[in-house]
Amino acid sequence: MKETVIKTGLCMVALISVAVLFTVVAYIFLNGIQVISLDFLLKSPNYAALECGGIFPQIIGSLCLLAVCLLFAVPLGVASGIYLAEYATENIITKSVRFFVECLAGIPSIVIGLFGLIFLVYYLGFGPSMLSGGLALGFMILPWTVRASEEAIKAVPLSHREASLALGASKWQTIRSVVLKSAYPGIITGILLGAGKAMGETAVILLTTGGLATFIPRSLLDDVGSLPVYIYLILTMVPVPRAEAESYAYGASLVLITMFLMISVFALFLRNRYVKRMVGGEKK
Repeated sequence: MKETVIKTGLCMVALISVAVLFTVVAYIFLNGIQVISLDFLLKSPNYAALECGGIFPQIIGSLCLLAVCLLFAVPLGVASGIYLAEYATENIITKSVRFFVECLAGIPSIVIGLFGLIFLVYYLGFGPSMLSGGLALGFMILPWTVRASEEAIKAVPLSHREASLALGASKWQTIRSVVLKSAYPGIITGILLGAGKAMGETAVILLTTGGLATFIPRSLLDDVGSLPVYIYLILTMVPVPRAEAESYAYGASLVLITMFLMISVFALFLRNRYVKRMVGGEKK
């Protein structure tokens, strides 16, 4: 009886979580689909006359910021995860590093944005730019990438390593050819979580890029727009009727969600295909 009650309670909680997610997505879809058109997707924003503008530079800007962010955070995070899981000895220094990495994951985004503003924009002289915004987002998701990579690598059975070493492979060859291949799905999942957090970030981008760009960036030091900042500006700073501003904000939110879902589905497709190939290779 007790087991049945616990199982029923857990099932209800899971259903409520899924229902909340679908409710939010459905609400945004119903309110945003009415403004989705080719003009909205392919034109530049016109903050003075919303009916004449679109979000194309913001779409490209969000993708560019995400690319810079991942190019910085993923190699550094995965390399750190490999070191902590495979090379670092268990001592006070290693424990302190893990503690601070976990603390960094919980730092408010406005603090990361302030650091990016002072260090990247002013001290290093990058100015409000795509490079400053992308690197600041990289700092924000780096702890997620490190922890996800470390845990995924630790989850690989020790027997895999022992078998590879017994065949004469070096430690690095074992990590590269055996451990990372087995840990790949978990690492991808952690990267996706970080990418989702980066794509929806507003405070960091607003402080490090300016966020008012209505053009497509041509270099890393150009100003860049983004969908989260566009949504914020439309709702708080643009002098237009409230209903019209909300409609455009919902439309941009729908595009942002769709972009992340497309990236996630593509990454999960690659992950599942890789897992099937790996399992098929092991069976042979």
